Amino acid sequence: MSPPPAGAPDFDAAGAFVWHTNPDGLTPVPKVNRIALDLLIGVDRSRETLLENTRQFARGLPANNALLWGARGMGKSSLVKAVHGAVNAEGLPLKVVELQREDLPSISRLLTHLRASDHRFLLFCDDLSFSHDDQHYKSLKAVLDGGIEGRPENVLFYATSNRRHLMPRDMIENERGSAINPSEAVEEKVSLSDRFGLWLGFHACSQDEYLAMIRGYCDAHGVEIEDDVLRAEAVEWQATRGARSGRVAWQYFTDLAGRRGVKVAG
Repeated sequence: MSPPPAGAPDFDAAGAFVWHTNPDGLTPVPKVNRIALDLLIGVDRSRETLLENTRQFARGLPANNALLWGARGMGKSSLVKAVHGAVNAEGLPLKVVELQREDLPSISRLLTHLRASDHRFLLFCDDLSFSHDDQHYKSLKAVLDGGIEGRPENVLFYATSNRRHLMPRDMIENERGSAINPSEAVEEKVSLSDRFGLWLGFHACSQDEYLAMIRGYCDAHGVEIEDDVLRAEAVEWQATRGARSGRVAWQYFTDLAGRRGVKVAG
């Protein structure tokens, strides 16, 4: 009664794919939702590090899996997608495959498809984190360290998370305080983040960076506004949100472009 196994994916159909389960399959993404790399303000060091690491991998050279962690809305997932676009624009062929955290138990089946291809793949998991009784992290070791087969040579893994150790700090403290052997209680989960060769931290932006982000969006999309008006409106916008980040900057710009009657390409 079960459906027949899916055939080999057509990786020439697109540059990006989303992995789905039940049944297993890779869905092509004709157009990736991303912004230009030079519009990501305030993350210069992380941008250059991730870009060079991705270039190395696309050229068939050694490269590290990367964990992008830190403040919400500061462009972690946007940077991964922008770097993929920039590397492709340089003529270096690289596919990106997005994997949901809930589908981590199926990762070995996905790697079987990717391993059999001649293409090189950036495997991307957004908002990765684990709760107290979550066993999904064990599946992730297949792509970070590999089992007996090892990680496929043509696959690199990038993940984003708000947590450096992929689990809440209070959970770490609780398990250390209640376990017979406190260090062993959390070592397995915490050490998972150690398996990423690159740790790139993202921190809250300054007001000048926040305003520079908005000005960059305005210049890129042809939205004209005086500096003093932009500053007053943008500062008020951040105050109503109670936060200042790249995401808040984009949300203000979207509102501004709508009021000015300017269409913004997705």
